[in-house]
Amino acid sequence: MLIPVKVKQIVLDQSMSPVVLLMDQKESQILPIWVGPFEAQAIALAMQGILTPRPMTHDLLCSICENLGARVNKVLVQDIRDGTYYAELYLQQADKEVVIDARPSDAIALALRTNAPLFITEKVAAYTLSVEDIFGEEQAEELQELLKQNDPGPDKKHLH
Repeated sequence: MLIPVKVKQIVLDQSMSPVVLLMDQKESQILPIWVGPFEAQAIALAMQGILTPRPMTHDLLCSICENLGARVNKVLVQDIRDGTYYAELYLQQADKEVVIDARPSDAIALALRTNAPLFITEKVAAYTLSVEDIFGEEQAEELQELLKQNDPGPDKKHLH
């Protein structure tokens, strides 16, 4: 079974390393995925709908897909081995689906640029954390309110 998730935000851990927070639809579970600073920047730009003057790597991938007649159907964070997450891109080209191995950070950045749905497997979901476990019950309620206030809504500009 695939579990739909969305990118809620990027935070810095105590060592100032970027962490992408994937949240389930009920906003009760969080999957933290540590990424590099450049990948975090690519994800943050896509989340904010910022277009750069020249195409970044993920913009280039979008352009390649478009020009080859391929569409990103979904992104799946499908496995974790030895503390490393593994993702797959599901591309549709004509009547053929192509599955491509990808780093989660790259797959997430591409999903945000193409408005593709993002999923995790049940195996990966076993590594999610409860919002209450991370923040405590009172802080979790504050986080939920903060997330609602920062939700850009359906009319947010997206990258293509």
